[in-house]
Amino acid sequence: MKLLTAAEMRAVDSRVVREIGIPSLILMENAGRQVAGVAAAFLQRTAGRKVSIICGRGNNGGDGLVAARYLHHRGYKVRVFLLTRFEELSGDPLANYRICGQLGIDVQEVDEKYLPKLRVCLSLSDLIIDALLGTGIKGAPKGLVQQVIDMINDVDKPVLSVDLPSGLDADTGAVPGCCVKASVTVTLAAPKVGLLVYPGRNYVGELFVADIGIPPSVLESAGRGTVLEAPLVKKALPARPPDGHKGTFGRLMILAGSPGMTGAAAMAAEAALRTGVGLVTVGVPQSLNDVLEVKLTEVMTLPLPETADRSLSIEALPVILEKMDGIDAVVIGPGLSRNASTGQLVEALLEQASCPVVLDADGLNLAAERKVLQKRTADSSPLVITPHPGEMGRLMDCSTAEVQADRVAAARRAAETFKCTTVLKGAGTVVAAAGGDFWVNTTGNVGMATGGTGDVLSGIIGALLAAGVEPTAAACGGVYVHGLAGDRAAGRKGTVALIAGDLIEALPEVWQAIEREEVTEPWIYLV
Repeated sequence: MKLLTAAEMRAVDSRVVREIGIPSLILMENAGRQVAGVAAAFLQRTAGRKVSIICGRGNNGGDGLVAARYLHHRGYKVRVFLLTRFEELSGDPLANYRICGQLGIDVQEVDEKYLPKLRVCLSLSDLIIDALLGTGIKGAPKGLVQQVIDMINDVDKPVLSVDLPSGLDADTGAVPGCCVKASVTVTLAAPKVGLLVYPGRNYVGELFVADIGIPPSVLESAGRGTVLEAPLVKKALPARPPDGHKGTFGRLMILAGSPGMTGAAAMAAEAALRTGVGLVTVGVPQSLNDVLEVKLTEVMTLPLPETADRSLSIEALPVILEKMDGIDAVVIGPGLSRNASTGQLVEALLEQASCPVVLDADGLNLAAERKVLQKRTADSSPLVITPHPGEMGRLMDCSTAEVQADRVAAARRAAETFKCTTVLKGAGTVVAAAGGDFWVNTTGNVGMATGGTGDVLSGIIGALLAAGVEPTAAACGGVYVHGLAGDRAAGRKGTVALIAGDLIEALPEVWQAIEREEVTEPWIYLV
């Protein structure tokens, strides 16, 4: 499913109206009808009858006026509160305002003097519909709009937002001021980026995506963003022919581990095996090899030259390069340490690797210190980087706050700068390709904020790469499956007690669910 910015959505609307010839009034009619349908279903569940609809002067308000009409037809007691003078309405919103008047629907203009009465009306409502601002807003709401948004939140009644909660930035998910805290959001035609990235996602509630009559071909050609879904992942998975053998499903090397960090190497390896890779070899400092031999049964280990700190040494380079001749992908970084000699090794491997690479954890930190990724060219081996926001800040020479302020832009910028696939981890993980396309993930939960889950992710992505999956598809599939494993594990153990090993245990059922098309996405599509 496509994921659009406000400007991309406006372009879609314009194309549909100008080139295809669907009148904007019909699009507004379809939108309001879908909103009313969701509202009516909600009211039926709660036995509610009274609906207050807060409308602005633009098309979002027009959608609210259409919804008022449909709910009125169904027998609900509807009141519309217009945060503008009716003389300021034009076009489709004005047409629907006049229709509401002809039907006897109560439409009240709101100014500051009316606010005490509005509070009473909202407090007596069973549902408030927020049709106030839409996608066009930039910056914090002010004046009367700010006061009404604060009031909507303060009366503590269920709220349905039209397209997106008023006050939310449609492109970044930022909340620069006050914002409606919705119980339900009905977004129109396609989800907007800000609905699925944080902090915006905290304000959305239950998400419905409403078909408003825009041809699928128009939506598919719009924008660069996509929502990660199970069918997309299934499509990218490698075939597993019945006559396949270990080599068919890929050979993965994982370069990881240092004193106190052998678990990182082990978890990446175990996750890779649970992702179906044929063979896994873990290259570790030679003094730690015995530990990994005990921890891992199905994984081969490769003891390598080490530093005085017992981390991988630059002296390991010839051995690793020789081993790479029979390797399909390599993961570099889990628990690697930030030793200077280890940094030299990482730099050399990134320059000389002959197979796709996943760069994670300390591998990223060492690359940032040595400015390695800036040296990449179009001829460099395929690379997937998996930074969390702090690591991304170090890579891009900016603060974590700057990364988090616009996660999609940060991921896309890194992918373009470093000529790689970027996985910006965190709630609402973003995957970005060097060409500008990006994907936002909706699986996963707060229980995954625990040590080792990133190592699990790097192992999953590495396994998919080793099996021949294209780097961006491997990153997308790995991110989605990783989050879904966390969700399945949290369903059994809760989010408080969740540990990284629980995700590995959940991987078999997740792969089966995707294969059998038994995954339910966290939104509802309205036809």
